[in-house]
Amino acid sequence: MLSSDLPTINILKQATCSAWVEQAISHIDIILLDHAQCERKAAGVALNLIFRYPSNAKMVRELTKIAREELEHFEQVNQWLEHRNIPMRPLAPPPYGAGLKAQIRPKEPERFLDSLLVSGLIEARSHERLGLLATHCSEPELAKFYRGLMASEARHFGIYWVLADTYFDREIVQLRLDELAVVESELLTNLHPEPRIHS
Repeated sequence: MLSSDLPTINILKQATCSAWVEQAISHIDIILLDHAQCERKAAGVALNLIFRYPSNAKMVRELTKIAREELEHFEQVNQWLEHRNIPMRPLAPPPYGAGLKAQIRPKEPERFLDSLLVSGLIEARSHERLGLLATHCSEPELAKFYRGLMASEARHFGIYWVLADTYFDREIVQLRLDELAVVESELLTNLHPEPRIHS
C-alpha cells in the first residue's frame, strides 16, 4: 500500500487515503486530463469573484494574480497532454466540487466569505494531492512538474485565507472554515470510482 508521507495543510481534517494514490498513479493520463480542467475551473472561480465583487480592491488585485497563474498551469498541463497524445475532452466531474459549492450560503456577506473559504479548501487539497503525485509518480519529469506546482497551491490557499481574514472577523472566519473543512473531508470519504484530482 502507498502511504501519504507528506505533511498536509493543517486545515484539512483528513489526509488523502492510499487508495486514491494507487488509483491516480494507475490512471495518470486521466489525472492529467482532469488536472487541466481543474486549472481552468480555478481560473474561472477567481475571475467570477472579481466580477461579483469588483469594489474589493485587495481581492481584485490578488485574484487577478491567481487567475493568471492558474491559466499558466492550464497551459502547462495542456503541454503534457499534447506530449502524451491525449486529446482534450470533457470528463464527468466527481461530486466534490458540487458538494462544496452547495455549502455556500446564498445571502451576502456570508456568500462572499464562503466563496473565499471553499476556494481556499480546494487549493489546500490540491496542494496535498499534487504532492502525493510528485512523490509516487514513477516518471521523473512528471513528478518534478507536480512538485513544482505544490508551492503555488499552498500560496493560493494562503491568499484566500488572508482575503477572508481581511474582510471578516478572524473568529468568524476560523469557525466557518472549520465547518467547511469537515464537509470537505466527508466528501472524500468514499473514493469516486473514476480517477480525478478531487475524488
